[in-house]
Amino acid sequence: MTLNSLFQFFVPKDKKFFPLFEKASELLTIMANTLHDAVNAPKNEREELFKKVEELEAIIEDIAHKTHLELSRNFITPFDREDIHSLIKAIDNVADNMHGAASRIRLYQVDKITKSIRKLTEINLEACQLIQVGIRELKDLKNPSAIKETCIKINKLESKADAVFDRAVADIFENETDAKNIIKYKEVLSSLEMASDKCKSVSNVMEQISVKHS
Repeated sequence: MTLNSLFQFFVPKDKKFFPLFEKASELLTIMANTLHDAVNAPKNEREELFKKVEELEAIIEDIAHKTHLELSRNFITPFDREDIHSLIKAIDNVADNMHGAASRIRLYQVDKITKSIRKLTEINLEACQLIQVGIRELKDLKNPSAIKETCIKINKLESKADAVFDRAVADIFENETDAKNIIKYKEVLSSLEMASDKCKSVSNVMEQISVKHS
């Protein structure tokens, strides 16, 4: 048994931080699914879905705030304090960027949703589902190989999102003649691509925690 494992054995079961992580990752998946539904919905059905995305982002932000408050109140934590901060911040950043994409579609009145936008929301949904799986595995840290495999999948999705983004931007510059539309689409695509980057950040933190405690 490693020193970290021995220490974990004597630490009381966490009842503060993991409920917050689990709730945040659950809502993140719902948010990603809502955004994916929105970009696949008819124009007249999108507004309610975008409002739901906005509401979910606010709740996740509140969970991040509560997590930071718990850090200030509790001496004993399930793993390193900086890792707790990094993990909830990374989850919140994913939510921020998905909300940013939804906001830009609304504000810029992007009526025609491209295949690339739909593909990126699909990739982000899959990555968020994997984040939820990874958070559950982190709870007891009994299966580091499962966490590693989950992180590998998230990282592959991030690479896939980069490729979709690059092709989409190249296509916009080649085929779009309206400068306003170029800006609109690039802003939306950038937010979605950044969301996938932040999913990778969550993955990196989860893997780091797993390595420290395995």
